[in-house]
Amino acid sequence: MKITKISTWRVPPRWMFLKIETDEGIVGWGEPVLEGKARTVEAAVHELSEYLIGQDPARINDLWQVMYRAGFYRGGGILMSAIAGIDQALWDIKGKALGVPVYQLLGGLVRDKVKTYSWVGGDRPADIIRDIKERVAVGFDTFKMNGCEELAVIDSSRAIDTAVNKVAEIREAFGNTIEFGLDFHGRVTAPMAKVLIKELEPYRPLFIEEPVLAEQAEHYPRLAAQTHIPIAAGERMFSRFEFKNVLAAGGLAILQPDLSHAGGITECMKIAAMAESYDVALAPHCPLGPIALASCLHVDFVSWNAFIQEQSMGIHYNKGGEVLDYVLNKEDFALESGHIKPFTKPGLGVELNEELIIERSKNAPDWRNPLWRHADGSVAEW
Repeated sequence: MKITKISTWRVPPRWMFLKIETDEGIVGWGEPVLEGKARTVEAAVHELSEYLIGQDPARINDLWQVMYRAGFYRGGGILMSAIAGIDQALWDIKGKALGVPVYQLLGGLVRDKVKTYSWVGGDRPADIIRDIKERVAVGFDTFKMNGCEELAVIDSSRAIDTAVNKVAEIREAFGNTIEFGLDFHGRVTAPMAKVLIKELEPYRPLFIEEPVLAEQAEHYPRLAAQTHIPIAAGERMFSRFEFKNVLAAGGLAILQPDLSHAGGITECMKIAAMAESYDVALAPHCPLGPIALASCLHVDFVSWNAFIQEQSMGIHYNKGGEVLDYVLNKEDFALESGHIKPFTKPGLGVELNEELIIERSKNAPDWRNPLWRHADGSVAEW
């Protein structure tokens, strides 16, 4: 079998789909995207295609190493996202060629279902409480929300109280009938993270995500030493070489690699194994579309330390497109009490509406995250 063509489509709300075609008629799908940089990743995909056209798609490991090592410069969000989507599509082809789901090629199941959590949004506690009630009604009991709005390098007690009071109201409304993680989203500096984490401890969040930016990872063990709340991070780390350093330094209880940013299934399987050797849990990051979610789930199905999966059905970012809009076999993504069962179809197990993808790609927005500023006019982390 030989690769004959690679096509990409940017689609609403902020995703990009990739299709690899072969001379035997088997096609594979991937989702290479870095939110807000889709056009840049698309260019990288097509630059990498010269290494792939005419090659045997079954040689996934070799093709991965070629894409990563053939260029003198490597790593980073753009290149690793491009590699990730291509890698997903190669695994999809291999599974379809052999007639088995990808998780079977990775050694087989370690669990019968994967627990997921739901995002809830809104800046006022009433909004979040309403959203949680709606999702509890359909079977979810675990959630994630933004832990705070933007904070200054050193901020006021009022800003801390605003964030903490929101969490207090949620815990008061639901007690321990639900669990929730708090995403600091890299909005908080190390000095303020210390204060905020201390004040949140009585409300026992499931985890705190990105208490500081990944480039400030030296603070993870310091923050972990002061709290019993598990600390999670990883969505802005793009290879096992970055995760190697944070695992060796300690501090993280949960790794969150993104299957569309961190080199795809091939790389994230290695990251998952590294995490397990450090007794660190796995919870892949996935605020993206159906191919990214399916890729995450295949890794979850075979990784003993995977404990929960993010999914973006109904997330506030999905303006103009929902996770299952492009999926023909929606029933395979059915959530039962917040869990997804293993796919049975070969490859990644996602059957896509290519006609709809092409049509919607004609008006795909160039999504950008908001640009926030502090009261003094300086740029704030979003």
